[in-house]
Amino acid sequence: MYQAYLFVHFKEKETPDGEQVYFGLSQDGFHWEETNGGAPILTSAIGEQGVRDFTILRKEDGTYCILATDLSLARNFKTKYKGSWDEVGKNGSKSLILWQSADLIHWSKPQAISFVDESFGCVWAPDIIRDEKTGEYIIHWSSSHSSNHYGPKKIYGTRTRDFEHFTPPFVLFERDEIGIIDSAMYQENGRYYLFVKSEANPETIMLLQSDSVTGPFTPIKAFSEEMKKLEQGQYEAPTAFRMEDGRWCLLLDFYGTVKEKQGYIPFVSDDIHTGRFIRSDESFFFPYGFKHGTVLTLTNQEYERLKKAYL
Repeated sequence: MYQAYLFVHFKEKETPDGEQVYFGLSQDGFHWEETNGGAPILTSAIGEQGVRDFTILRKEDGTYCILATDLSLARNFKTKYKGSWDEVGKNGSKSLILWQSADLIHWSKPQAISFVDESFGCVWAPDIIRDEKTGEYIIHWSSSHSSNHYGPKKIYGTRTRDFEHFTPPFVLFERDEIGIIDSAMYQENGRYYLFVKSEANPETIMLLQSDSVTGPFTPIKAFSEEMKKLEQGQYEAPTAFRMEDGRWCLLLDFYGTVKEKQGYIPFVSDDIHTGRFIRSDESFFFPYGFKHGTVLTLTNQEYERLKKAYL
């Protein structure tokens, strides 16, 4: 039975050590503990020598992988990218950084993987979901593209079975003339639920659903109504997990505030299908500012193994 949680994330810092792999541990999904004495669990010395926007996956064979954006703003934003987010989006890394492990403790060396051509901009914020019908994994991410002059981003996908061979990219989700980023997808009872951040009209988080892992996706109106209650343009990087009692917890990165208060805020739903997520941060605690990541549910054995290694 799953009853603990691992949060793979990076830190809210302006120095290069913040853009590395950190772990947080929790037994209830609300109260989180710092690990490894506050030091990174993994670091990248390849590509941009910094990593952000993590996803972690437990594969069908019981092994694990972490996938990350290859980007270091601390090292390169003011120099290589001339202080311009548009420059990052167009000319940032077209690779992702991959680690693999058999036990969550011992990890492979970081490996750069790529599945896009020069027509793509930076490959941002990967997420992974398994296609239950084919057994393939779908990696999805956001990118700009030369076809619209590196304008509004879309969510793209590629299929893989081994994280070595990849199908040509395809568009997973897009909105006309509106950028979409930060996709996170989950499956429950044969339906797929896709969280994304819309960059305009409105500038907020959306929840969509489909009978197919590749769509078409339709918005859940009740979720949009809840998001209207929040200040727009202040939240990003959704990640969600099913709690032990069957409810769903959605975590949104609250970036639109002073850095000391930045971090994730929880929203809880009795049933993801309804789209009704209620802000529930009264008892939420994380020991430092933490940024874009993914929560993995753990077994008792996995939690004890991580606790012994890192707490």
